[in-house]
Amino acid sequence: MKTKLIIITALLLGTMSLQAQRQMVNVPELPGYVTLKCDFHIHTVFSDGNVWPTNRVSEAWRDGLDAIAITDHIEYQPHKQYIPTDHSAAWKIASAMAADNNIILVMGTEITRGMPPGHLNALFITDPDLLATDDFMKVVEAAMAQGAFIHWNHPGWKSQQPDGIPRMYDVHREMIAKGWLHGIEYFNGGEYYPLVMDMCRENKLALIGNSDTHGVISEEYTAPRYSHRPMTLVFAKERTAESLKEALFAGRTAVWYGDNLAAFEEIALPLFRSVITAGAPYKDDGTRIWFELCNSSDIPMKLSGGPEGAPAMLTVPARSMVIVRADRKYLSQPLTYNVDNIITGSDSVLKVEISPAKK
Repeated sequence: MKTKLIIITALLLGTMSLQAQRQMVNVPELPGYVTLKCDFHIHTVFSDGNVWPTNRVSEAWRDGLDAIAITDHIEYQPHKQYIPTDHSAAWKIASAMAADNNIILVMGTEITRGMPPGHLNALFITDPDLLATDDFMKVVEAAMAQGAFIHWNHPGWKSQQPDGIPRMYDVHREMIAKGWLHGIEYFNGGEYYPLVMDMCRENKLALIGNSDTHGVISEEYTAPRYSHRPMTLVFAKERTAESLKEALFAGRTAVWYGDNLAAFEEIALPLFRSVITAGAPYKDDGTRIWFELCNSSDIPMKLSGGPEGAPAMLTVPARSMVIVRADRKYLSQPLTYNVDNIITGSDSVLKVEISPAKK
């Protein structure tokens, strides 16, 4: 009996230890908002995924996420011989665990059609069964009647766009005109689509980046290629589902994938400024100055195009500091750089000015 008690206690302690290991993710903050780390494209065994819904919550918690959407396909369920069709089952199964672990669980689904229109996710729906109809526009209309946020998935996916180039079709333009399309995936499952930056800016749509995970997430996004799963960073007024939804409709998003951040300049610049700080010069020899440049985030900052009399290139690693040596003239004028891994358009990156702090 005593041996059994010891074994049970060891198992419980092991479980508690595993559950307590949540990764703390340091990402930039937009002043006045809370940064929510999100993945809005996830599959389970209730469509073509290989993972039980509660496991998706466990993965999200361990990976430091704040919100996820389980978006199983409406039309495609290869496991239905073994698992009965129930379009809301995954959400029902995962919701209690999400609440217990402080994860915002969004009810969603993936509308799965050929191109055009392709695949789209409907988020914040209340009854996915009402979307199970053949007429695509009626599906979207039914989702909108439930207050859905709809984003277009992997628009350059080669299974639907053989050349990998995203293109707007008439059906997408019609959806935009009706207010039925609200975002596009810039990153999906290891691919990114530069032209989506321009498409979203031109049409006032939110930038989205998701894993589109079907298997175990830690086996799909592995080192050294990936240091973390891809995320949509959403800048919400509060850490609630209601604020999350408001921020998505307002387009306050950025996409973090690999070492890169994709965001429009009006969001990207304050994000950069929130994590990069320049100290006051600690050495001045009359010709040159030395000062520290610190990065408080998990995103390395890769700078290029530096001015004369300063480093041409600088990399400030995640959660690290580097020393900058520059001509003394930069006491009174800023150093200008391109941030090569903060993407602001299909062919543009963020441009910044850096000045050492005043003593």
